[in-house]
Amino acid sequence: MNTFQQKLEAFGRLLTIMDELREQCPWDRKQTIGTLRNLTIEETYELADAILSDDLPGVKEEVGDIMLHMVFYARIASERGAFDIADVLHGICDKLVSRHPHIYGDVQVKDEEEVKRNWEQLKLKEGKKSLLQGVPAGLPAMVKAYRMQEKTKQVGFEWENTEQVWAKVEEEIGELQENLQNNAPPEDIEEEFGDVLFSLVNYARFIGVDPETALERVNRKFKSRFEYIENQAPKPLKDMTLAEMDLLWNEAKVQLKKA
Repeated sequence: MNTFQQKLEAFGRLLTIMDELREQCPWDRKQTIGTLRNLTIEETYELADAILSDDLPGVKEEVGDIMLHMVFYARIASERGAFDIADVLHGICDKLVSRHPHIYGDVQVKDEEEVKRNWEQLKLKEGKKSLLQGVPAGLPAMVKAYRMQEKTKQVGFEWENTEQVWAKVEEEIGELQENLQNNAPPEDIEEEFGDVLFSLVNYARFIGVDPETALERVNRKFKSRFEYIENQAPKPLKDMTLAEMDLLWNEAKVQLKKA
């Protein structure tokens, strides 16, 4: 592993290259904070994919791509006189110090949960008007639900045990079924279905499952099994019966498990 000095030198090298590209490359000169936004989102999803696949070389590459974007944003902001990379780094360092009084002060904590509760309370003292203010509006809905539940938990807005949460799941499923049986308006059915999903996210949190990761793993499993059907099908899928495809599906479950 690199020494601390080597890490500083590597970061300095990136800053130098960023300056050179911004000054000499037509594409890099043209970029703005706005044009980089979608590219950053794409890079973040690529990092998430690499993490889910436990692809450490991929994680390394994607972390580098995202690091470049962070340096790029800071360089553009410095040109506008707003801030530079030093301001960014000092800002996050100051925030970490202030939000970890159990490390940099005399506050005593007994466990991880108390650390998280203190963190949210400190954010409110810093001027945040709501615990939920820091949850980005653009987060995927399932991730957003999980984060909001995590945050409100810090002030005690939480079920006492897993059984209560599961009872809420069953209650919401019952309300959805009732709306379906009564031919409720589509918007009411949509709302009830949303309630079911939200309660399931909460249940996942209680049993220690990340629902976004769990669903993505199932997505990948479904994709690989369906592609097996496509590859092994003796005729076009549109000409096959569901029973014929189901036989290949069960075969895929066995074969892909061996792989």
